[in-house]
Amino acid sequence: MSYIKRVLDIVIKKNPNEPEFLQAATEVLETLEPVFEEHPEYQKAGILERFVEPERQIIFRVPWIDDYGKVQVNRGYRVQFNSAIGPYKGGLRFHPSVYIGVIKFLAFEQILKNSLTGLSIGGAKGGSDFDPKGKSDNEVMKFCQSFMTELYRHVGADLDVPAGDIGVGAREIGYLYGQYKRIKNVYEGVLTGKGLSYGGSLMRTEATGYGLIYFVEEMLKSKNENFKNKKIVISGSGNVAIYAAKKAKEMGGIIIAMSDSNGYIHNEDGIDIDTVQQGKEIERKRIKECYLPNTSTKYADNCKDIWQLKCDIALPCAAENEIGENEAKALIKNGCIAVGEGANMPCTPKAIELFIKNNVLFGPAKAANAGGVATSALEMQQNSMRTSWTFEEVDNKLKNIMKNIYYKCSQASEKYGFKGNLLAGANIAGFLKVAEAMYAQGVV
Repeated sequence: MSYIKRVLDIVIKKNPNEPEFLQAATEVLETLEPVFEEHPEYQKAGILERFVEPERQIIFRVPWIDDYGKVQVNRGYRVQFNSAIGPYKGGLRFHPSVYIGVIKFLAFEQILKNSLTGLSIGGAKGGSDFDPKGKSDNEVMKFCQSFMTELYRHVGADLDVPAGDIGVGAREIGYLYGQYKRIKNVYEGVLTGKGLSYGGSLMRTEATGYGLIYFVEEMLKSKNENFKNKKIVISGSGNVAIYAAKKAKEMGGIIIAMSDSNGYIHNEDGIDIDTVQQGKEIERKRIKECYLPNTSTKYADNCKDIWQLKCDIALPCAAENEIGENEAKALIKNGCIAVGEGANMPCTPKAIELFIKNNVLFGPAKAANAGGVATSALEMQQNSMRTSWTFEEVDNKLKNIMKNIYYKCSQASEKYGFKGNLLAGANIAGFLKVAEAMYAQGVV
């Protein structure tokens, strides 16, 4: 039995009820065989056994009082997975679907994503099964204060720096930061995604969406293509989707569809991105309310049907495993030339296999959506220096980071026998940096 297979068997045995984590671990480990052929010392040092086991998993109770005076109780999580190359870094997700398996999968992916940025940040993730939708500002504040009352003892500017994720935006980050400062009596860059008035970075809101487009742009260049006049389908309508849409449109692309968990809007001539942004960011509407009825834009139920539309570029920016085998076949049949993952693990292994087999350019999440955490790390740098950079400065740094990530993935894929497979390249390039640091630091 191979070393990789033995370690995978251990992972499956230890985490039998965590399908998201098992999917992520399997997808990564299955591409690492050539790395251990070149570096047998890593196997002797047990690098892989340690790599798949979190350094620390924290689970805690979060009690809070709603607007009716009733006590509510949620569960909080923080998985500090790997700190070999820097302090833990990764977002907080507030959503009913959150449990330890989801957080562990996200933290595991974050290790490689953070490594690929070239910045000194380790991998972590956290969150809660709390749902901010439908809650008042006061209820969200009460929850965030209770959440941070436990979390504060596990985080810090040089220890673990959380950020936002699904359900955690500027409002939530503000409440969390205020409570941290109140308890610790220090003013430090413990969170990223902060408001500009208290240490936030320009362009953080746009970063993941812009970074996705910069990465896909490099993929397209490899085939002498670009965004001009390409029809683009984007799932989701949050920050990542909206700013990916705006940047793609700026580059000449035509955004023909966007969605939320209920359905999608569609217009072959291009939907009005500004109207979607106004409805989602300012008015907090559903996607079916974010277009003008007197235009040619139409709304349809069932958000998964968005992948049946004929398009040149697909950008899944919504949820895990939203593109399966059937959706991938439809995209391939309809002539899609490129897929860029804006969400975390939105394509199933079978879908990815089909894209690669059919020569569809595929940008894996750990590389393509690394722009958010890269800009978070740039925020950490600005906080450490007590300074702030202009929008243009941050944008240029982000663009260079995303270009470098693409070339790291491309070069690693070619060197280790996976030419054209950016997923394998991302896994290998991200892993090598972490493995080298773990090996140098001994058995810890």
